[in-house]
Amino acid sequence: MPKKSRRDRLPGDAYSPQVHARFWLIADDQQNYLGIGKVRLMELIDELGSISQAAKTLNMSYKRAWTLIEEVNQLGPLPYVTKEVGGAGGGHATLTEAGRAAIEQYRAFERDLQAFVAQRTQAITL
Repeated sequence: MPKKSRRDRLPGDAYSPQVHARFWLIADDQQNYLGIGKVRLMELIDELGSISQAAKTLNMSYKRAWTLIEEVNQLGPLPYVTKEVGGAGGGHATLTEAGRAAIEQYRAFERDLQAFVAQRTQAITL
């Protein structure tokens, strides 16, 4: 496996070659937030229909994924993920319309941030 360059090891998402950043949308209570990890987890739950499978895909423990889903479900007046426990085929998780709206708001903000960073970094020469 090839060795990663220093740039590949920088923290945060790459918004340009010169800028790496992470951002969070913080709820009014200042305790809960929506960040890329929770968004990606919700996207995978929507795709796979399972908290367990989404957690495995992200190399995350089921307990950690469950905790994150409990946190996102407290962000708004409606839950973002609903869970059905047990059954013959195991449990099932579903992303709600509120969850889809939260993801879209996050991704729209992310696109705006990327455009802003691209515009501001055109003149940077490091």
